[in-house]
Amino acid sequence: FNQRLPAQAVREIPPQIKTRSDLLMSKINRNIAATGVVAALYVAITLIFAPISYGVVQLRLSEMFNHLAAFNKRYIFAVTLGVLIVNIFSPLGVVDTIFGTAGTLIGTTLTYFTARNIGAKPLKFLIATLCQLPGMFLVDLEMHLYMNLPLFPTYWVLALGEIASMAIGAVIIYLITKKINLYE
Repeated sequence: FNQRLPAQAVREIPPQIKTRSDLLMSKINRNIAATGVVAALYVAITLIFAPISYGVVQLRLSEMFNHLAAFNKRYIFAVTLGVLIVNIFSPLGVVDTIFGTAGTLIGTTLTYFTARNIGAKPLKFLIATLCQLPGMFLVDLEMHLYMNLPLFPTYWVLALGEIASMAIGAVIIYLITKKINLYE
């Protein structure tokens, strides 16, 4: 596996990468770094806006990162990790960590598999937004079971907050795609 790369391939990659294993390690390091950065940003943004990030009426602006799953599957893990960490600080604690994290994993996984072959960015953003709605049902169920809130009215309040967060996020992520290749 540690063989020399063909001369043509060497011209197309950075000079410090000479072997296939170097190329593989470079890709692994890039994936780990991107995952860590996105998870950390998710946590930071959620905690900065903590008063509006938790509860029934929430506008969790960090949900914008759910759009990233439409570009690369590594963002499924990145956003899910961010949610797992930040929900430890939730008023519902461990319960929110389980339900909220599962909802995010469902939403971002649906986003990846539904939008991965779509080229038009606006359509990717629409798909990502709609794919979050099934996961919101888990958060609704959590609030119904642990806070005795009505099931369907609570879902629509949560869903509206999610749609608003995703709409704001779509604009921000679109601007980011102008400078950063999210597919790599």
